[in-house]
Amino acid sequence: MKLSVENGCFAYKKGSMLLNNINIDARDGEIVAVLGPNGAGKTTFLRCLMGFLRWSRGESAIDNENINAMNERRLWRRMAYVPQAKGGTAAYTAEEMILLGRSSRFGMFARPGDKDVQKVQETLERLHIDRLAKKQCNRLSGGELQMVLMARAIAAEPKILVLDEPESNLDFRNQLLVLQVMSELAAEGMCCVFNTHYPAHALQRAHKALLLDREGNNLFGDVREVVTEANIEKAFGVRAVISEVETPGNTLSNVVPVEVSGVSGTMAQNKTGRRMPGVMAVIAENRDVADRINAALHDYREYIIGRMGMPYEKEGVSIISVMLDAEETVIKAAAQRLGTIPGVKVKITYSPEAAKGGGEI
Repeated sequence: MKLSVENGCFAYKKGSMLLNNINIDARDGEIVAVLGPNGAGKTTFLRCLMGFLRWSRGESAIDNENINAMNERRLWRRMAYVPQAKGGTAAYTAEEMILLGRSSRFGMFARPGDKDVQKVQETLERLHIDRLAKKQCNRLSGGELQMVLMARAIAAEPKILVLDEPESNLDFRNQLLVLQVMSELAAEGMCCVFNTHYPAHALQRAHKALLLDREGNNLFGDVREVVTEANIEKAFGVRAVISEVETPGNTLSNVVPVEVSGVSGTMAQNKTGRRMPGVMAVIAENRDVADRINAALHDYREYIIGRMGMPYEKEGVSIISVMLDAEETVIKAAAQRLGTIPGVKVKITYSPEAAKGGGEI
């Protein structure tokens, strides 16, 4: 499955283009983050992507079929949407609201079956909100309602999940839970597109990024080539530092805003062209994820120069070593891709000096 936008342009006023010549593509198992300052058109982009608004020029497509030409029922069996939680919600209980997400799976006048009810319960448990099942949505907090709306979309079992600022209104724990579930869904083959105000979340979870600025400019590509210190400053007018935080299992990217700079300019992908040898040490705590690991590595096959693996029966884990020859951003992207698979831990060792042509070992 391929989700794409080709030459997408949109203007609310004639002659004033908010979104200009956007081209993106996303496939099964990929997460795309959409970033930009307030007023850059992030939510408008999602609305155009899904067909809620018509592009002034260009089109959105699923497997090369224009979304605006698709039958609505067929479209919403393949795509689901998580809007920002707003007031005015009807007095459905949480489980009734989530069951609405199954409506594309049964007819307009049909009753939900046992499978539909079971799916609602599974989704409540997956998001750890089963305690909310009988509560009315108009009595939920903004954060609780946001989780219910996400559960409604997941219960629909779409191929494509579109989320508008899914971390908004959420506390620290639920932000992490939403990001983890999104990574799990992608690992299961779902394509996810989400708006976010957090560049760190994009670097930690997304495979690709679309960065917008207020002038109608945009940049799309590998998340580590798009979300850079230079591009953050040009798009947001904020000088930021991207650092890495070591955890026992993985290395996570963090973005710290330093000062308002007012700098603007043309955004560009960070392609150095300098390759270096690197090694990814991978520990898989669950052998059932072998197919997912192989699928992720397949996407980087042109960079892999060697691979070894063995089970460690005593601990019930698998240990894999993957050698690559690639740019630093590619090696980090490969490690991140593996690290989003549940139960997989990844660490990288690479030699920047080797890229300069020096240093014997």
